[in-house]
Amino acid sequence: MVAQWTVTTRHGGVSPPPYDSLNLGIHVGDAPEFVLENRRRLATSLDVTPDRIVWMDQVHGTHVEIVDKPVVDALPKTDAIVTRSQSVVLAVLTADCVPILLADNDAAVVGAAHAGRVGARDGIALRVVDKMVELGAKRSNIEAFIGPAACGSCYEVPDDMAADVDAHLPGSASKTLRGTASLDLPLGIENQLRAVGVRTVVRDQRCTIEAGEMFSHRRGAPTGRFASLIWISADEHHHDRRASTRQTSDAVR
Repeated sequence: MVAQWTVTTRHGGVSPPPYDSLNLGIHVGDAPEFVLENRRRLATSLDVTPDRIVWMDQVHGTHVEIVDKPVVDALPKTDAIVTRSQSVVLAVLTADCVPILLADNDAAVVGAAHAGRVGARDGIALRVVDKMVELGAKRSNIEAFIGPAACGSCYEVPDDMAADVDAHLPGSASKTLRGTASLDLPLGIENQLRAVGVRTVVRDQRCTIEAGEMFSHRRGAPTGRFASLIWISADEHHHDRRASTRQTSDAVR
């Protein structure tokens, strides 16, 4: 078994502006029928039925849920999911916050987390790692992917906020190109994961605020949400293709 993941862009869906076009967030003001069609297209591209994709009602918290089968509705007040089941695909919705995907292929355990400023500060990344360990994963075997998010050059915040987050998430304080205080949450999360024994951390260097193919709340609200997804594949032939399957691309062509 091997974990596979993908990250969608804003292309390939049916939603009109300002949600154009592959908006996967049901909560942002887009028409539900458009979002459901976009989710159906996503599921088709992954060769699964829509009900197998597990969504969360993300609240910028630190609650981690274990799932072992498809669920009907979004998991309430949840910001991370872990599983050992091949029957589900774990999904994180973002548009500047940090999506984190994690896998221990030896233990066949995967996890997905939504890390906004508050969740990152309060240790959501550590909590999902701990929950994966409960299911049999080893920290040294976990591979992490940090998806597209607001970068340190763009994510401007007040000085005291940057200092507060950095005190809990070392390395996250940064500066914008103008020299004002900012946060580099992806770097802080990478540092945190490595500090607890996660050896392999891959970062998508795209900044959502700068990259036009991604949704960004800071660049222009209202807007849609893209998804970062991870699942366990039973196809052993994919095992030597992990590097190639772990790429960021349109999930819907």
